[in-house]
Amino acid sequence: MLTTEHTTDNEWVTVPVISAREAEVLALLGEHRSNAEIAARLTISVRTVESHVSSLLRKLDVPDRRALSRRAAERTRPAPALPVPLTSFVGRARERAELAEAVGAHRQVTMLGPGGVGKTRLALAVAADVAADFPDGVWFADLVPVTDPGRVPAAVAAAVGVGEQLGHDVADAVPAALADRQALLVLDNCEQVRDGVAPFLERLLTSCPGLRVIVTSRARLMVPFERVYAVPPLSRAGDASDAAALFVDRATAVGWTPDPLVRDRITALCERLGGMALAIELAAARWPTLGLDGLTDGLGDPLRILTGGSRANDRHRSVRAVLDWSHDLLEPEDRALLRRVAVFVAPFTPGAAAQVAGFAPLDAAAVADGLGRLAEQSLLAVTPSATGTRYHALETVRQYGTERLADAGELTGVHARHLRWCSAAPPDAGLDDLRAALAWAADQPEHRADAHALALSLAELTFERNLLGEAQQRFEQAGVLADDAGALRRAAAVAGCRRIGDDLYRLHRAAADAARRAGDTAAAGRDLAAAATAAYRFSTSFTNLPAEDEAAALLAEARALSGGDAAVALAEAAVLADAFGALQGDTGHTAAETVASAERAVELARRTGDPVAESAALDALSGARSWTGDAFAVADAARRRIDVLAGAPPTPAATHELIDALTVAAGTALGVGALDRSRRWGTRLAAHPLLAEASHHATSWLLVADAFAGDAGAVLTGAARFRDAWEHSGRPRSLSLGAAAASVAMIHGLRGDDDARTDWLAVVRRADTAPQHDLGYGAICDAVVLLDRGDADAALDRVAPEPDQVWKWVCWVWLHWYVAVRAEASVLAGHPDAAERVAAARATVAGNPVASAQVDRAAALLDGDVPRLLATAPAFTAAGCRYQAARTLALGGRGRDALAGLGFAQCSTMR
Repeated sequence: MLTTEHTTDNEWVTVPVISAREAEVLALLGEHRSNAEIAARLTISVRTVESHVSSLLRKLDVPDRRALSRRAAERTRPAPALPVPLTSFVGRARERAELAEAVGAHRQVTMLGPGGVGKTRLALAVAADVAADFPDGVWFADLVPVTDPGRVPAAVAAAVGVGEQLGHDVADAVPAALADRQALLVLDNCEQVRDGVAPFLERLLTSCPGLRVIVTSRARLMVPFERVYAVPPLSRAGDASDAAALFVDRATAVGWTPDPLVRDRITALCERLGGMALAIELAAARWPTLGLDGLTDGLGDPLRILTGGSRANDRHRSVRAVLDWSHDLLEPEDRALLRRVAVFVAPFTPGAAAQVAGFAPLDAAAVADGLGRLAEQSLLAVTPSATGTRYHALETVRQYGTERLADAGELTGVHARHLRWCSAAPPDAGLDDLRAALAWAADQPEHRADAHALALSLAELTFERNLLGEAQQRFEQAGVLADDAGALRRAAAVAGCRRIGDDLYRLHRAAADAARRAGDTAAAGRDLAAAATAAYRFSTSFTNLPAEDEAAALLAEARALSGGDAAVALAEAAVLADAFGALQGDTGHTAAETVASAERAVELARRTGDPVAESAALDALSGARSWTGDAFAVADAARRRIDVLAGAPPTPAATHELIDALTVAAGTALGVGALDRSRRWGTRLAAHPLLAEASHHATSWLLVADAFAGDAGAVLTGAARFRDAWEHSGRPRSLSLGAAAASVAMIHGLRGDDDARTDWLAVVRRADTAPQHDLGYGAICDAVVLLDRGDADAALDRVAPEPDQVWKWVCWVWLHWYVAVRAEASVLAGHPDAAERVAAARATVAGNPVASAQVDRAAALLDGDVPRLLATAPAFTAAGCRYQAARTLALGGRGRDALAGLGFAQCSTMR
């Protein structure tokens, strides 16, 4: 059976029909999935997948799997992410063709022209024309609301659908996301933020070789890689007039179709309007009430300005003429309203307009009525919404109104009223208006206090909306505006949520300086202690970790300033606990002394009533306990952190602490075999809204718990999301990331997919330090796979060192897993000390349901007692460890297909 398929060359070819299942396989091939991953996703065997792939190669007549993946990608090319205009596009065939050619030949094309010439609509048309040349997407970003050049990356990220990555600025997220894309990006209305657009584009184009960019602007970006295309006014070609066609189309849309007999007069009128699209549309909107004669007569003086005299920017002059004409037709009250509402950046309500613009000669009633009249004049756009009607001025109208506001001497007064409205933070206030008000107030010395308050308000709003980069920026801005140590502390906490340790450290030190200037030496001491603690507690989030002597000096200074403050004692305990492990005990303190120090810090923090401080102290206690080898005490301290934070308000500091607490609790619960608790906390972490764009961190412990439970389907599904996020965030390193990657590799190994396992082992090497893989979780994961394959000698080699020789790498999460796996490998490899190792392991893991069951199984294997061996299977099942339960049955010669039912290969049986 045959069908036809449309190709990228706009031709039709005959191809064989593929089945629904083959279509599913083809789609997953387009995502570059392995056969094992496709089998897991579709719940079919790997052999069936191979059969479908062979069939697709034959039916689609492609030479290899890579070509098949390309064909799949072509079939699922995304639709352009472009706004859908509400009116038709008229004319400009020549310009569209020239611009399409320019986009094909140059990396960045700037469509240059005055406001109102029609740049945006032309850019959208061209982007749609060339969309087929960009298989990875076409995106559109409107920069009209952006008033701060530094916010350009955030606006582009929002348009592209890329969120902030923990540990990186949003400016890093877009290049990372588009690095290997063949895509087109349209940046509209760039003139007011050229200083932000130019450097961001240079960085973006350098990092993304397959990316092309169209910019619309009233001014050139003035960069060497820019290709400028001057957008001309609407032209007349022979007997056809694009300008006249536009006029007729818009006039018809409002219910008055011009008589064809006056077509030549319309063409002449459009030529007198300079061919400017905005001017023509405004004129057409007046056609029903004024008619052609009225329009011709009313445009007398402005049209003389449009066509006469020499001026550097004639096209801008034509737009101004049209707006002047529209402005002159208004009553004085409507003129006042037009210039006053120009201060709004985002769509606004009549109520907001009344508060900002409602002063003499206007009152609230006049404002509401006037907005309707301005909308009728096409000077305001009207947008119905669930919260009521909103109005929005086109950018050219906004800028025109701002100039009129200055001419009327009202600029400062209206901005001040807008600032007061924004400062009251009404529910309908948009972030763009708050940003604009803050940008104005920050430069007004008399409004510095207002700017400080607004910066704090904006910081809180952006934090609530998970815009962490801006939240940190605004808290820091507030700190600078008023030398506010508290705002700088909150900025530091947001940096912690973002996993940017360098900023966390810097901002705590800045807060200490501000507190010292205010005469609050105790607060300065606490801030310095917090900076020192951050260097130890969150060291993996630093790009440039401070030297140990620097952190120690900060702690000493904090001690001198604080006068015995509990926060400093807490910091000393945290530093001691981390330093004890980092230096392998060489701190001049015993493990018991380290635990005692942390316990004192917990008690001091509890007395303060601060849940964040108490959680931090418990973290120090958890770290100190880990060096004693008491995994249950470690897990208990971690669990207590979550209990302590349960009632804490969602401040940046509490949120940062909770994310860390959930991370540690998930890991330490795994360490004592509490797989259900580990999964519960891992699931809560994965669902945290602040980690939505950092799923590599969010899902890492959940992947580990699923892997050790033997849930292959969950691991394979989560692994793709984990890896994509990890790649896009710049491949950061941490223990949890390495453990997650090693766990995925383990699952692939148990499934018999060595290619995928090798691929993920390479990820492990990049995601964490070598010792962790060689001596810690990596050794355990490798040994599990080797034992499954019956290679006990190799497994024993991976866990050969005595636990106290590698205590730094196994004493936290992995001690119980290490000694249990080592005991079983010793038995199966026939090691002479197997009995002693089993006995020692039993004492170590007592109370851990999974590890105890594994040690009991090892003892049964040592004695050759099959009934006793099989009796351990229910213990594994009760602990939620399905893989080990199935492996027990296979080792005992029963239920050999139990592992296959979980998606794993057959393990070796007892010899």
